[in-house]
Amino acid sequence: MIRSLSIFTFSAALLLAGSPAVHAVAGGTWTGAGPGTQQSHTVPASQMPAPLQHVGYDQRLGNQVPLGLAFKDQTGKPVHLADFFGRRPVLLVLAYYHCPMLCDMVLSGVGGNLRTMTLKPGEQFDVVVASIDPKETTEQAAAAERRTLEHYAKDTSGTGWHFLTGPQESITALAESVGFRYVYSAESNQYAHAAGIVFLTPEGRVSRYLYGIEFSPRDVRLALIESADHKIGSLADQVLLYCFHYDPKVGRYGAAVLNIVRGGAILTVCGIVLMILLLRRRETHEPGPLGAA
Repeated sequence: MIRSLSIFTFSAALLLAGSPAVHAVAGGTWTGAGPGTQQSHTVPASQMPAPLQHVGYDQRLGNQVPLGLAFKDQTGKPVHLADFFGRRPVLLVLAYYHCPMLCDMVLSGVGGNLRTMTLKPGEQFDVVVASIDPKETTEQAAAAERRTLEHYAKDTSGTGWHFLTGPQESITALAESVGFRYVYSAESNQYAHAAGIVFLTPEGRVSRYLYGIEFSPRDVRLALIESADHKIGSLADQVLLYCFHYDPKVGRYGAAVLNIVRGGAILTVCGIVLMILLLRRRETHEPGPLGAA
């Protein structure tokens, strides 16, 4: 079962609760698609407020993001998504810059998390933050960049951070390609949306999702390494990937018990064999009993 995130912009949800537009789109059924699969889930209306019934992530692992979509970066320069792909994996955040709470928490979580890592934006991967509000400006994107980099607090020369704004058609196409569902209230000018980050391969295919506002440095590192097809990271990282597997149901890495058991069994056998060899070698080099020919 594909799981939708349960952490939302609660303040926006409260403001949205009385919106007729939201009630018009809030049904009880949503459909999430992955490559070659169709899965449908029915959510009873009593389980969550109506504005949130169409909010969340539908995991679309392997789906291709349309790289021809047009945006502007935080300097006002026209760009296409393709400008950020081809060489490195991408950590994608869908947010909006005047969000009263959740988006800043997600972005500060990303910045603080990456500060602890040896992998650096602009070198092993890129960070792309795309606004879901078509009315937001380059100035707002630049302000969000400054706030986020305060949490990153590292040298950002050769920056790999990109804060985008764009037209509704580009936003809609990008959000749909990664399964990001959100609801807008014209009355409050706010969005109800899920919290999480998406990892994309250098070719622009969806690789991993992590949910929440704080992310395990281990999970982020492993997601980037897998998204890069193991072309970045160390031998220790490859061992970690053997011991931990990605669970799409919860959007995190968990211990791969079978792999750990196998690894432990292999180490045990190797230890026994080594012990036998050392004992036999010792017996071979020990002198015989006194008086032996």
